[in-house]
Amino acid sequence: MERKISRIHLTSEPNIAHFLQVSWEKTLESGFVITLTDGHSAWTGTVSESEISQEADDMAMEKGKYVDELRKALVSGAGPADVYTFNFSKESCYFFFEKNLKDVSFRLGSFNLEKVENPAEVIRELICYCLDTIAENEAKNEHLQKENERLLRDWNDVQGRFEKCVNAKEALETDLYKRFILVLNEKKTKIRSLHNKLLNTAQEQEKDIKQEGETTICSEMTADRDPVYDESTDEESENQPDPSGSASAAVSKDDSIISSLDVTDIAPSRKRRQRMQKNLGTEPKMAPQEHQLQEKEKKLEN
Repeated sequence: MERKISRIHLTSEPNIAHFLQVSWEKTLESGFVITLTDGHSAWTGTVSESEISQEADDMAMEKGKYVDELRKALVSGAGPADVYTFNFSKESCYFFFEKNLKDVSFRLGSFNLEKVENPAEVIRELICYCLDTIAENEAKNEHLQKENERLLRDWNDVQGRFEKCVNAKEALETDLYKRFILVLNEKKTKIRSLHNKLLNTAQEQEKDIKQEGETTICSEMTADRDPVYDESTDEESENQPDPSGSASAAVSKDDSIISSLDVTDIAPSRKRRQRMQKNLGTEPKMAPQEHQLQEKEKKLEN
């Protein structure tokens, strides 16, 4: 059974504190038992579910909403103290309570109570219940206090670990940043060296290509000049001796040279052919070899 004890002040006796106990089995809607005492006398009464429904019909309210208002007035004590007012007539044992809304008040409920013949027992029961509730609340408070202390220690521990983690994270970030800078600088240096190497290679290739081009041009010019120098002129072709005539002349010349004892054996020298480029309007001048030979033979005969 659940119960709720609250202290109230009656409108008829505002200076005397009364204690109101409301107990129920399942829910407040299924019915409850109400007990009122001033410390000397006690009154009690049972409110059934049908009576609650009847009160809700009289108030023209839904039953659920009416039960909520009963809970606020008798159990929860929600709202300001002057929202709900209580009154009790000891002669008629009539207990009722009202709700005040600004300048308007209406009766929320009323119950007929009976006087208890042995109020001391009821008062003792209320005191025991209050003491048990106090002890239970103190135990809960002590448990909650210990739990709060444990949570505070855990929180401090977690905070310390968190600070260590933050410091470690910052140190790790600093170390990683330094390493990253070193790696980045190394990469930059490698990239620069590779770039310079590629640039030098490209420049060397360009020089080689230029040299190859110049060599090719020179070889082509030389090839163009060789056929020019190898060709013979018309005068050379005309001045070339006949093989048969030259052979007989050579034989006669040999005989004449051998017969003359006073002449040394001197072989006629031939001048080298001078090669010249063909120019338009110019002809190469070549000295005839036969003419030179004849002049030498005349000198030898004389």
